[in-house]
Amino acid sequence: MEQKRSIYHRVTTIGILCVSLFAVLLHVGNFTVFTLPSIKFYAFHVMLGLVLVFLYYPLERSFPRSRAAVCRLCRIVDRLIIGFIITISLYVIINFESYSQDMQNNIISGKIFVFGLFLTIFVMEAARRVLGWVLPLIGIAAIIYALIGNRIPGLFGNRGYSLHRIVLALFSDRGIYGVPTGTSASNVYLFLMFAAYLNVSGADVIFQNIAISLAGKKRGGPAKISIIASAFFGTISGSCVANVVSTGAFTIPLMKRSGYSNATAGAVEAVASTGGQIMPPVMGAAAFILADIAGVSYASVCIAAIIPALMYYLCLFKMVDLEAVRYRIRGIENENVPALKHILAQSVKLAVPVAVLLILLLGFQTTPMKAAIYSTSAIIVCGLLDRADRLTFNKIIQGAVFAGKSLCSVLSACAASGIIVGIFSLTGLGLKFSNFIVQLGTNSLVLSLVLSMVVCAILGMGLPTTAAYIVCATAIAPALINLGIPILAAHLFLLYFACISAITPPVAVASYAAAGIAEENPMRVGFTAVKIGITGFILPFAFVFNTDYLVWQFNITMLVMIISAIVVCYSIAIFLQGYVEQKITILERIAYGIIAAVAITPNIVFSLIAAAMFMCLYWFRKLQVKSEHRI
Repeated sequence: MEQKRSIYHRVTTIGILCVSLFAVLLHVGNFTVFTLPSIKFYAFHVMLGLVLVFLYYPLERSFPRSRAAVCRLCRIVDRLIIGFIITISLYVIINFESYSQDMQNNIISGKIFVFGLFLTIFVMEAARRVLGWVLPLIGIAAIIYALIGNRIPGLFGNRGYSLHRIVLALFSDRGIYGVPTGTSASNVYLFLMFAAYLNVSGADVIFQNIAISLAGKKRGGPAKISIIASAFFGTISGSCVANVVSTGAFTIPLMKRSGYSNATAGAVEAVASTGGQIMPPVMGAAAFILADIAGVSYASVCIAAIIPALMYYLCLFKMVDLEAVRYRIRGIENENVPALKHILAQSVKLAVPVAVLLILLLGFQTTPMKAAIYSTSAIIVCGLLDRADRLTFNKIIQGAVFAGKSLCSVLSACAASGIIVGIFSLTGLGLKFSNFIVQLGTNSLVLSLVLSMVVCAILGMGLPTTAAYIVCATAIAPALINLGIPILAAHLFLLYFACISAITPPVAVASYAAAGIAEENPMRVGFTAVKIGITGFILPFAFVFNTDYLVWQFNITMLVMIISAIVVCYSIAIFLQGYVEQKITILERIAYGIIAAVAITPNIVFSLIAAAMFMCLYWFRKLQVKSEHRI
């Protein structure tokens, strides 16, 4: 029995390796050597992603204590599913022209109905295995809504659709092969590959050492290490949970040993890791989908996200600094801090690829796909030239496997979201929801934004950021744009709250992951994370009402905006913590709250007045503490 299990796992491992390598060759080749028609390329992408899901997440994992016969049955089911997925995908690929004509003419044969129905089931099952029940249940609810919509009265009713008509919509470029899957195939996978090769080149260790070297000696050093390391790692991982698990395994115990409470240690890591999804240049998968849906370049998204992301981390940095003031938490010992010069020498092999990425994306306005390919090539070349830690052939293969494993969660989220988007398109539900919000917005824009925030937070509970953003962008973004909000600001508003849902109780996946490492109650970590990461809830409203935060222009407005951004971050942190260099009065805290509210407005005069008030209050208290120490 053990020998058969060993053979099965060996075959599975070989299968994963072959599929992962083919995925690299296909995606890189499609943007360098050849170009496949979009639907044909998406069919390949879905096939490879789903096959990897059913190899990495076998059905027998759902029955861990079952008998051998049940395990054998589960393996047979998985093999049949994989075979059927390959058959369906090859049908689309080989019969691409006839398939496309049938979709355009709304013709559904018996074969297309069966293939479309089973592919829909397999996509939802893949999402269940990788992401849990929430997204598949939303997909099922959407299909039921389309079936019985004629029985629903009022604004949200529809004419009701047959199962054949629904399957036709889902088995097309309006559903599973739609924009979410297209973005995953075109952009996201190549950046997953870029991140995977950074990791096999030792990026996580180097980022961690840079963070220790920069912030380790300062007061509250361990928490500041967590912020810097998570910001670095988050730019390449794009997953808050992966970020928490990777950096938190080191930083959370370090924070606890230095004097931070369990809840604070977990919350700092959760908030810092969540911010990685909004931190340029790579951000998360949702940012690529945002660029496609909003019709803007990915470079524009990155540029717009820079200042809000820096404000998010600056406020978090000040929050933990003041927490260290309150509890007199010092930095780590000098002998445990590596020399920055030595670490920077090691980081050259990572700095070059990142520089290549930025130059190609922002300087030459290259497509994200080619920028990712050339940057990944730079990683491999630099790794091969590094004598101290040379990139071996095994690591190159390992990079492809890591990219394939990362694809599982992204493809599951995107393909399952495509089902929901397809139903929204078929029934007009997205437009109806948008009209509902627009009607509310005629009385209050703030009320519409708050409602949008709540919807994003609810959808984000238990959903990955990518799926939460896609659903929100389909249902809510048109309404916000119709209310006069610029298209990029509207989509970034939704992206932020889709991200920040990862730390928002009651279901906060990043806070839960951090709580497990911190050995603390998840709800306590979640509520502490909301306090520490409060800027993430304020910033979206700020850049909706003051779009200067999303624009880079070298003039006096930009300078004032940067000053006001710093004032806002520091004032919010001081207002919440009640400390500068020592405990401050209630009146001072209220004053800092007022300063933050005034500084965040788009009025230049008000921003300068707020900055002057902040300087007077802040430096008065700093000088007072210095004079007391001298005495």
